[in-house]
Amino acid sequence: MTYTVKNKSMEDNHNPMPVFFFTIVFLLLSYCAALHNISANQAIKDGETIVSDGEMFELGFFSPGRSKNRYVGIWYKKISIQTVVWVANRETPITDSSGMLKVSREGNLLIIGGGDTVIWSSNSTRSVRNLNLVAQLLDTGNLVLWDERSTKENPIWQSFDYPSDNLLPGIKFGKDLVTGRERYLTSWKSPDDPSIGLYSDRVDTNGYPQIIGWRDQVLLSRLGPWNGLGFSGFPADIPNPFYSVEFVINEKEIYHKFELTSTVVQRVFLTWDGKTLHMHWLERTQEWAVYQDMAVDGCGRYSLCGPYGMCSSLRHPPCSCMEGFEPRLPKEWKVSDWSSGCRPKKPFDCGIGDGFQKLSGVKLPDTRWSWYNVNMTLGECEMACRRNCLCTAYTNLDIRNGGSGCLLWLHELMDIREYETNQDLYVRVAGSELKDYMVYNRRQGVLFIVLPTSLALLILSALAYALRIRKKTPLKKGQGNRESGLDKKNTSVQMEDLDDLPVFSLYKVAAATDNFSVSNKIGEGGFGPVYKGVLEDGREIAVKRLSETSQQGVDEFKNEVICIAKLQHRNLVKLLGYCIHENEMMLIYEYMANKSLDSFLFDEGRSSMLDWPQRFHIIHGMARGILYLHQDSSLQIIHRDLKAANILLDSDMNPKISDFGLARKFVGNDTSGKTKKVVGTYGYISPEYAVHGRFSIKSDVFSFGVLVLEIVSGMKNREFSHEDHRDNLLGHAWRLYKEDKSIELINESLRSSCVISEVLRSIHVALLCVQHHAEDRPTMMSVVLMLVSESALPPPKQPAFFTEEISRELDPVSSLNDYMITLLYAR
Repeated sequence: MTYTVKNKSMEDNHNPMPVFFFTIVFLLLSYCAALHNISANQAIKDGETIVSDGEMFELGFFSPGRSKNRYVGIWYKKISIQTVVWVANRETPITDSSGMLKVSREGNLLIIGGGDTVIWSSNSTRSVRNLNLVAQLLDTGNLVLWDERSTKENPIWQSFDYPSDNLLPGIKFGKDLVTGRERYLTSWKSPDDPSIGLYSDRVDTNGYPQIIGWRDQVLLSRLGPWNGLGFSGFPADIPNPFYSVEFVINEKEIYHKFELTSTVVQRVFLTWDGKTLHMHWLERTQEWAVYQDMAVDGCGRYSLCGPYGMCSSLRHPPCSCMEGFEPRLPKEWKVSDWSSGCRPKKPFDCGIGDGFQKLSGVKLPDTRWSWYNVNMTLGECEMACRRNCLCTAYTNLDIRNGGSGCLLWLHELMDIREYETNQDLYVRVAGSELKDYMVYNRRQGVLFIVLPTSLALLILSALAYALRIRKKTPLKKGQGNRESGLDKKNTSVQMEDLDDLPVFSLYKVAAATDNFSVSNKIGEGGFGPVYKGVLEDGREIAVKRLSETSQQGVDEFKNEVICIAKLQHRNLVKLLGYCIHENEMMLIYEYMANKSLDSFLFDEGRSSMLDWPQRFHIIHGMARGILYLHQDSSLQIIHRDLKAANILLDSDMNPKISDFGLARKFVGNDTSGKTKKVVGTYGYISPEYAVHGRFSIKSDVFSFGVLVLEIVSGMKNREFSHEDHRDNLLGHAWRLYKEDKSIELINESLRSSCVISEVLRSIHVALLCVQHHAEDRPTMMSVVLMLVSESALPPPKQPAFFTEEISRELDPVSSLNDYMITLLYAR
């Protein structure tokens, strides 16, 4: 084919070609301009894209790697073409090219597949109609859905609230405490599959916030807490002219965010195989380079050296114990298994004999079991730690301007490593392990010499031990019964049906508890004293020893053993065995490092250490434990004594239900009973039980509801008082609910950490549980479902014991305290 080009002087003024050409250009330019956004009457099809104003980012359909599936994603356009930073329909790909992205008039972004099937929706929570809706891709990489008549600062929906595997500058990486929305990174499943993979990076808001890397449910790595300049244990001292970092903690939100301060493009990328990389774009070579690797080195693996162990990448082997500590299991350390960690060379006495060893140049320990205060000085922080027997270390919260604030650890110190840092950590050790063998009391200005004090205590202990010997001859090894610990012929209690339950000799129990030393006593209940002990194999145990003056006796002892021995659940305390020798009867349990829930809830100093995420976790755990007792266990149980003192907390603050001495078994539909002897603790027992002696699974539901209200408010039901009325805690919660003021029930210490929607739902569920009539209360199955779902809840009816005046009339022994175990039914 031949084309002829005419000379310009020969062209006719009516030649239509120039007009046609400029018309086409105009239409193309108009079309391109429209592709910066889409409105409610527009859509983009597979093969079309929208581009940000500065052409930094582009949005459209793509297929990752070797996959043929189609996804809607955002990628760089100006640089690193096809580096995808966000994917919409990660779990719902389209298998052909029929896809279309549009804006619905109801305020949602929709991905439509063949046959007008909705493949993905933004599920905007704001209800909007008849607005000038526009979806626009910004030059930050943020896809926003907004009303043209308002501002982009308040979008209806934005992709920055739902990051994929890339953290771009400007994304608030953390948690919105008002809505409960959490922004975190999740890896792709593979380079060819953008669906959610095994790895995630999150801001953990338990205790003082920190960034944690997970592989499914396994904790892999951790950036230490923010210290005002950077994350502890991360090279924040490296000069970085490219970006600025912000870490925000207030009552509404907790988040980390970085912003670019230069033209160098940067992003944080979670790879499909679990590496968290800080990347920046090299303009000269036109490629991405790793600026920082969050794992740093081999010591980046979480808690490689166990509790109180310290990791150093410059040593071989890398693990050692901190000064004042020794390997917990030396044999394992010799074969390079350091997971058991270290233990104090000498136990803490929680008194003036303890001191604090200064540790410099370390990454701060895991803060999930910590407490913080932004206003305290370092000296006040030390005194707070010294007064709290659970406190294992302290430091300044912020290292700027000489240091400020207070951060306390209330747990074994985990995941410590040597690292160049300007922050000091003060670790609790026995006074005798300090280089300077003295302890200074800052409050009273008194210098205590530890050695004379220790000698005096030693003399007193010797005198007490001598008196004990005179009263009762100490047991020698092998005396009384066989090594198995039980001579059934000489015991007053026959336990033939519990042959599968381990039996401990009195000698072993006495050795584990240092002959029931007063210093090992950790509590006392209706059954008798409770002692902490350590078995020969290193296991920590709690020993409940039946007291001669106990209001419980043989029947309750046997009842508890029979009930709990057949139960296995993560939210029930584990019975390791029992011991019977002549008149001695003991139960041996797993040791709960954080003692009971009431020791936190109702202690003014410690209640602030239990934030809302922990409390909500405890509520869930209790509900699952009770559901197991009522429905899922082979031996169905009505507990009959659920209260804060009987909810124990392990080292991870997981709740475990304990004390089954008053429990009753039931079979099938026989879920109720009647008794003339009302047992339980006033303030937690249901009205039909207190007045008529009728108990059922709904009795436990009532107790659970009381517990939830106590957890939310931090106040005891029985001791609650209000200046304006005589309602008890249940009545007060009901009054606030009717006035739509339930938020006022929240304990003041929870204001900064609570998720309002979770708190209000918990209060609502609790009020359903404490309704006056048993038949109105939900089952525990319904309770568990209501706590985790977002469906509407039925309105609660008036609770039982609405006022303190009524509850006192119903209380047959109102002068007794909360630790009363048995309430005799008055006739």
